[in-house]
Amino acid sequence: MKRKFVTNLILLLFLNLLIKPFWLFGIDRTVQNTVGDESFGMYFALFNFSMLLNILLDVGITNFNNRNIAQHNFLLPKHLSNIVGLKFVLAIVYAVFSLIVAAIIGYSKIQFHLLFFLILNQFLISFTLYLRSNISALHLFRTDSVISVLDRSFMIAICSLLLFTNVIPIQFTIEWFIYAQTISYALTTLITFAIVLKESGSIKIRFNFSFFWVFLRKSYPYALLILLMSFYNRIDSVMLERLLPDPVGKEQAGIYAKAFRLLDAVSMFGVLFAGLLLPIFAKMIKQKEKVGSMVKLSYTLLIVPAIIIAVSSLFYNKEIMGVLYTSNIEHSSGILGILMTGFIGIATTYIFGTLLTANGSMKQLNIMAFCGMVLNVLLNLLLIPRYMAFGSAFASLSTQLFAGFTQLILALYIFKLKPQLSYLIRLAVFVASVVLLGLLSKQIGQWFYGYIAMIAGAVIVAILIRLFNLKDLYQIIRYE
Repeated sequence: MKRKFVTNLILLLFLNLLIKPFWLFGIDRTVQNTVGDESFGMYFALFNFSMLLNILLDVGITNFNNRNIAQHNFLLPKHLSNIVGLKFVLAIVYAVFSLIVAAIIGYSKIQFHLLFFLILNQFLISFTLYLRSNISALHLFRTDSVISVLDRSFMIAICSLLLFTNVIPIQFTIEWFIYAQTISYALTTLITFAIVLKESGSIKIRFNFSFFWVFLRKSYPYALLILLMSFYNRIDSVMLERLLPDPVGKEQAGIYAKAFRLLDAVSMFGVLFAGLLLPIFAKMIKQKEKVGSMVKLSYTLLIVPAIIIAVSSLFYNKEIMGVLYTSNIEHSSGILGILMTGFIGIATTYIFGTLLTANGSMKQLNIMAFCGMVLNVLLNLLLIPRYMAFGSAFASLSTQLFAGFTQLILALYIFKLKPQLSYLIRLAVFVASVVLLGLLSKQIGQWFYGYIAMIAGAVIVAILIRLFNLKDLYQIIRYE
């Protein structure tokens, strides 16, 4: 299992590092610089609004299906025929509910227009993720790795034509950005469906409401967890845009989006880990294998980069934002340091939350997520009126650290995991070393060389104190 995890993780990281940074910093960033903070802030708030409610599209189906098919492969044809029908029913419920809530909170005509396409995009994303859950559950990780970058690849091609050429002579607006996403998601969904269809054989879409009811009863704890986590992960920009008067709210949401884009970029690595680990943990738990060594391996591979990213972002936040953006750099750079510190909690969540999900520990996870949501909303209500985007950043940091370390404690208790004292000491030494490297690197004249020196030094320290054991990793890849 370790070999399967590490080798497929390398492929997944390679493909995503090839495509997604270019998308975020070449396309997404350029779009914001082109259309302005206010226009992009409106889009960002609407996008996160559509994310808040997209649990109605999934109701826990994807995570439950991944775990279930990983343990019972033979159920794929039966479940696929029924769940495809269920997804279309849920799409209608999601669209109607989202538009009603949008009307209640007072969105304008142009916001409704954009929201319509964002709702469609969320359906396409959700449907593709469900289809991918079948592919990864069958342990077809290489195929899933390619699909994971397919939508962004299409978007890069379309947006590059619109932004950097005169092939289509238009003035680029935020609407065109959303239309490009819709086309890309639709193409990805069709290709993914064709692959799943090949694995399962022919299907007949059924609207079996008895099956729907039974399946939803089993999946609703997963749905509740996703809903609660979506609120504390995505509600910040929505509250910024709604709680502050126009145009301040939209502008603050746009400033927040600049820093959040980088957090979203690094969180990609956690998503990749979780996608690989969920079916692996589920199968190991079903076969009563010990998960301790896999947990330690995966956590180390993610927490070490998380610490480096968090600390380096605190030391070099102004320089990073100055390279990427052309406005509100001073404001957004402070937010970056705060948000990136929260990545340590996010990384912890992606490992230990995935382990608890694979184990079916949904009651504990839902209690944790509910507390996280309440904490986040209360902090946003208190901090946004006074500190605006900075307030949202502090709310996010507090919530992510609370959620991550609560799940860590739960996993240690439920699985009776006992971290070695030497491992904890090495982690503490590593954190102190990275901070010291940050201080020393600031003495170098050119910030870029200081930044690179800090990261390179941190990696060397991780190897020297044996957090990264290159020999063990090589043996896992080569022999196990």
